[in-house]
Amino acid sequence: MIKRVFNIVKGLVTYDADREFYAKVFPDTLNRVDLMRFRKMSKTDLPEVLEIERAGYNYPWAEGVFHDCLKAAHYDCWVCEDAENKMVAFCIVSTAVGEATVLNLCISPDERKQGLGGKFMRHIIETAQDRKAESVFLEVRPSNTAAVALYESLGFNEIGMRPGYYKTENGEREDALMMAYTLLPSE
Repeated sequence: MIKRVFNIVKGLVTYDADREFYAKVFPDTLNRVDLMRFRKMSKTDLPEVLEIERAGYNYPWAEGVFHDCLKAAHYDCWVCEDAENKMVAFCIVSTAVGEATVLNLCISPDERKQGLGGKFMRHIIETAQDRKAESVFLEVRPSNTAAVALYESLGFNEIGMRPGYYKTENGEREDALMMAYTLLPSE
């Protein structure tokens, strides 16, 4: 119970003294991604979230979808900020009845391929485990080979396909690769 309360409070706190200290005093001891932090998304974050979403996807979510996610009881909405407090990524996860589902994970295009996706996914997995989820699910475009490779490297397995799930530039549809990660019971 104490660990759960601590994790809830930890998720609400946006100030990280260690991060700030290391960034200023020992800037060369940590890489840029190590200095990035996660915090809960708020309505005031939506302009930046929408900017990242529109830069990251050809078919972005509408603003109203983000408002609905922020209101939903079983949704975790996170943003990631760099050492200068610039938002660089966000994620929305639904957790209910023992399952966490990654609904949207978007990293600013100029921040990709630096390890942030892995860091964010480990944060999602840890949060899902804290919420007593048994599995984490997600869908990804098979053509997004970098994301598929990342998820596989973290232990996600292919569990199926959703035919015609994603829109494409040529007006056709692309399947979605369904993947799952099984969580081990926490001690």
